[in-house]
Amino acid sequence: MTHHVVVVGAGFAGLQLVKGLAGAGCRVTLIDQRNHHLFQPLLYQVATTLLSTSEIAWPIRRVLRNRPDVTTLLARVTGVDRVTQRVTLENGTTVSYDTLVLATGARHAYFGHDEWEADAPGLKTLEDATTIRRRLLLAFERAEIASDPAERDANLTFAIIGGGPTGVELAGIVADLAHRVLPREFRAIDTRTARIMLIEAGPRLLSVFAPKLSDYAAAALERRGVQVLTGRPVTQVSRDQVVIGDQPVPCRTVIWAAGVQASPAANWLGAEADRAGRVMVNAHLTLPDDPQVFVLGDTAHVETDGKPVPGLAPAAKQQGQYAASVIRARLAGKPLPAPFRYVHRGNLATIGRNAAVIDYGRFRLTGGLAWWIWGIAHIYFLIGVRSRLAVGINWLWSFLSRQNPARLITQKETGRRG
Repeated sequence: MTHHVVVVGAGFAGLQLVKGLAGAGCRVTLIDQRNHHLFQPLLYQVATTLLSTSEIAWPIRRVLRNRPDVTTLLARVTGVDRVTQRVTLENGTTVSYDTLVLATGARHAYFGHDEWEADAPGLKTLEDATTIRRRLLLAFERAEIASDPAERDANLTFAIIGGGPTGVELAGIVADLAHRVLPREFRAIDTRTARIMLIEAGPRLLSVFAPKLSDYAAAALERRGVQVLTGRPVTQVSRDQVVIGDQPVPCRTVIWAAGVQASPAANWLGAEADRAGRVMVNAHLTLPDDPQVFVLGDTAHVETDGKPVPGLAPAAKQQGQYAASVIRARLAGKPLPAPFRYVHRGNLATIGRNAAVIDYGRFRLTGGLAWWIWGIAHIYFLIGVRSRLAVGINWLWSFLSRQNPARLITQKETGRRG
């Protein structure tokens, strides 16, 4: 029988692996709980009204329509039986495998305060992005009609928790929205008075970047009107306020960008995991005691030069390509490739209009040129000519007109607010 590879997760790692198995002579089943592949690095731009959902997500079936060797299933996995080599789906059916690849990504981590999630949504899915976008836009609308000055100020206060790339990028665009895009559209309020706080428990923003770049990012955000609070942990979040240390701040919009934890894959496998829930894998990205099971991307703990591989899209893609090469070698009866080694190609983060930071080791860049390089790099990695053109045109229009095109308040939120 034809060797059957089951891949769970159509993110960067899973999709790259499926592409790498083209022509390998095996049968592939790709399972995901959503019907689309998502370009997560630009998800925050959906949340902050720069892009629409269709510009950073693509139906999986469309992406793989020319691959008759691939079957796509829209389903949620609930367990794995390694003895019988079967994956269990939420509806009770099972899918057998010869090789299993788990690339199920990560979810938000609230450090023991899961009750904060309803009032401080994170940013991992399209649903998260549209929820945040809705809350941002409604905050300005509610401030416009508020008769109580305190209520108005609370609606115009935005707290972003976490000073990594996502938090910095969110803060920069929210500031641009309040200071550049919206001022001429409201009558009762001045959106430029909005208080935008970026709160980081650690000593500096962008801790994976060089300290000088962190300092540049903080200064650039402050010039845009963002209040940067470092060394200040958040101790409480509710629908009415955020408590920073022991200081309560009335606030109606909180966004979580502080931490992630791996999917439940380690529990499915009964495998060893690190503190973040990532499965410990060997240098071939498989379980130490089960070479038929690969774990990739944010779900896996793998090291290069004694350091954990970061949870970045390039790292996930490299792992997907490597795992495909291992499977191909096994199917062809050839020696396995050398152990996986992550090649780090640098860190990039945008701070807002015409400002970004790039850290390529010895090569470091800030400012407008870095912003253009950041944009070109992200457009290059988008899937399909149509998406590249759409994003490029939207960015150019936003840059020239100082308008954000995706500002519709549409579907009703299923969380704490209507």
